[in-house]
Amino acid sequence: MLALVALFCSGYLAPYLLPSLVGRLGTDFGLTPTQAGGVGSGLLLASALAGIALTGRVSRLGPVRVARTALVVLAIGFGLAAVTHALPLLLLGCVLGGAGSGAATAVAASVLARRSDPHRVSVVGLLVTSGLASAIFLTLPHLSSGHGLAFASIAVTGALALPAMRGLPGGVGSGVGDGVGAAAGRRPSGGRASLPLPRLRSGITLAVCLMLWSLTQNALWGVSGRIGLDRAGLTEAVLGAVFAVALGAGLIGTLGAGLVGSRFGPALPIGAGTLAIAGCVLLTGGAHGAASFAVGEIAWNAVYPFVLSYLLGLAASLDREGRWGVLAGSASSIGVACGPLAGTLLASNAGYPAMGATLALVLVAVTGPLVVVARAGSAEQPEWPELAVPAQSREQGGAAHDTVTGASNAAAA
Repeated sequence: MLALVALFCSGYLAPYLLPSLVGRLGTDFGLTPTQAGGVGSGLLLASALAGIALTGRVSRLGPVRVARTALVVLAIGFGLAAVTHALPLLLLGCVLGGAGSGAATAVAASVLARRSDPHRVSVVGLLVTSGLASAIFLTLPHLSSGHGLAFASIAVTGALALPAMRGLPGGVGSGVGDGVGAAAGRRPSGGRASLPLPRLRSGITLAVCLMLWSLTQNALWGVSGRIGLDRAGLTEAVLGAVFAVALGAGLIGTLGAGLVGSRFGPALPIGAGTLAIAGCVLLTGGAHGAASFAVGEIAWNAVYPFVLSYLLGLAASLDREGRWGVLAGSASSIGVACGPLAGTLLASNAGYPAMGATLALVLVAVTGPLVVVARAGSAEQPEWPELAVPAQSREQGGAAHDTVTGASNAAAA
């Protein structure tokens, strides 16, 4: 659990800190909001491509080896971005750091899919990531207004996670996950490579919807700093406090997901939560004062991880080999990558209120397909009898294998 949560936190921290990263690039490098958003998009696109490249390969290469390599690349890349004042080196550091983040989340998704409790682990990972990001948002304005510390915080997180990777399950070529029973470890290694992707229609639908789901929210997240400063009239210190409180509310939302668990199935939390997020996006985009901006940001960040935890579990449950988890996470990362640039372009050409309305409409449009996939996933039984978890194990913990068949998360996030 420690290794998986540390890997989860390292991979997802960059998207969480996106407003600070993008905003400080404009200050230190003289970039326009659109140019800074483009740098952020490049970072996240590198993350998505790294995840796609590792789909189906984590088990063969070895989760521990891939995880350690990913964290080293992440630390070097974001460390370079932190210390440089040359734009070409900044771009190189962002690409390297983004690739390391994507590889880390790919390993986490692959291992998560083999656990009997993917929703519970997702909740813990989101709690730790939200708490750390909240602390960083509170601390950075009092230490420096430059970009260095923001990037350095991600590099240090990756470096500190390295020792924990010794506890990551699965050696080279074993593909053995944690929490799926000893029978999984005794499966013939040659049988898995030829398994086709199960639930193809549901997986493709989930991946496309997750891409749009992540794009809309990160489009707003990427320009939230500008809305707070330019339209709401907040100072940087007050803005950082709002973001910290918002991420603190995310802790409450994540805890709520853990408490609710599978009581209502995955479809209702995903559907109702996404519609609630659409309302928050509309409110934040049209905010014209400190109160409306703060309410929109805090409510939005409380609901976002709640829904995200169910989406992660859903992606993991579609394929116990972890391939849909990685592919859906990578699709989400592509949406996250395009988000900052999409948000700045919409805001520049149509204004913040029209941007918020457009993004809210997209969220409403993807709600139906996500609910359909969640309902279908919760109704189907797993197609891997050799990986079945004993009934006693399934009944334990906050989220068990067949109770999270519809539980979900995605990225990036």
